[in-house]
Amino acid sequence: MIIIDGTNLLCAVQESPDGREIRTEVQLCETLDRYFALTGEEGEVVFDGAGPADKGVFGRVTYLEIFFSGFNKDADTVIEEKLLVATAPQHLTVVSSDRRLRLAAAGRKAAALKSELFWSLVLRELASKRSRRQEPEEKRDGLTDSETDKWLDVFGL
Repeated sequence: MIIIDGTNLLCAVQESPDGREIRTEVQLCETLDRYFALTGEEGEVVFDGAGPADKGVFGRVTYLEIFFSGFNKDADTVIEEKLLVATAPQHLTVVSSDRRLRLAAAGRKAAALKSELFWSLVLRELASKRSRRQEPEEKRDGLTDSETDKWLDVFGL
């Protein structure tokens, strides 16, 4: 399970040259959703504040759980609470560049990744997905003569 400090990651993304097109929490979550769909890992992201009034804008996100800290807590506190109640914290990874959260993760024997490093992993994985989506040779070359004859027979032509 990967728990992400969403506000921290969004700031890191916006400061990176590869993240200029990601400006909102929704855009970040949609990108993370593609990453988690591809990797099969479980992910949660926690943002500061209450978030947009209409949470339906996150409707296309299915591989990532999204939380907002509300007005009485910050995302760091929510993530620390998640670490404290985790029954197997050694299986968690916390993504944040905040020293406070990385220390909290280490205190519970969880892994910690800086936001910038995690974002580069996300981009690398998404880029490798694109390179793996090449068309099969059969699509470019077409059917062999024997395959064509077989399909003609199947359709009685």
